[in-house]
Amino acid sequence: MEFTGKNVLVTGSSRGIGAEIAKVMASYGLKVWVNYRSGEAQALDVKKTIKEAGGEAEIIGFDVSDESAFVDAVKKIVEVDGGLSYVVNNAGITNDKLALRMSSDDFMGVIEANLKSAFIGCREALKTMSKARFGAVVNVASIVGESGNVGQANYAASKGGMIAMNKSFALEGASRGIRFNTITPGFIATEMTEILKDEIKAAFTSKIPLARFGEAKEVAQSVAFLLSDHASYITGETLKVNGGMYL
Repeated sequence: MEFTGKNVLVTGSSRGIGAEIAKVMASYGLKVWVNYRSGEAQALDVKKTIKEAGGEAEIIGFDVSDESAFVDAVKKIVEVDGGLSYVVNNAGITNDKLALRMSSDDFMGVIEANLKSAFIGCREALKTMSKARFGAVVNVASIVGESGNVGQANYAASKGGMIAMNKSFALEGASRGIRFNTITPGFIATEMTEILKDEIKAAFTSKIPLARFGEAKEVAQSVAFLLSDHASYITGETLKVNGGMYL
């Protein structure tokens, strides 16, 4: 894939899908800023892996739900690199409970971490990229934001809100040459899914037409496509990466 831009910030990229996105983006020649909140050692491991493969990476620690910290981080990247070409809003949390037992704090905590952080990331990207009249953002949402799920009213709201919000940013960014797209992964093989019992995995797999969990690299390559020059006429879209589980 081809990229006109030179660098990318991937939030929540010290582990899981975010780490794979960071590695894949580096493999295409971009300098990757690996964001972490508390997992500095893991972020350093991602950086080491990228550098050993011949790529370029730096780590940058901040809480994505902390507006001033996010703003300062973007300023730092611009100061060091002279600009910011791409942003992947990947960081997020879950706090699953049945709605009857979910407090407003439980609800808003996930909204703050997932939706508010993506808003800040999109807004700061729009501000920064407007100067260059170029850039692209991918928001990592979830199949749950489209289909809903028992015990995840807060998570579904945060990811569904991300999908809707992305469309507005796409409209605002278009005249400035900045694209905004969303990706909605389904069940992906990660450390979280590895601990599931075999019968639970089988139950989930039975609902997936492609009859398997996705791989983190498959999500990462989809993100890379949406950021790349190959997707230069795509904005405001939601790309489903779920094996056909939700169409």
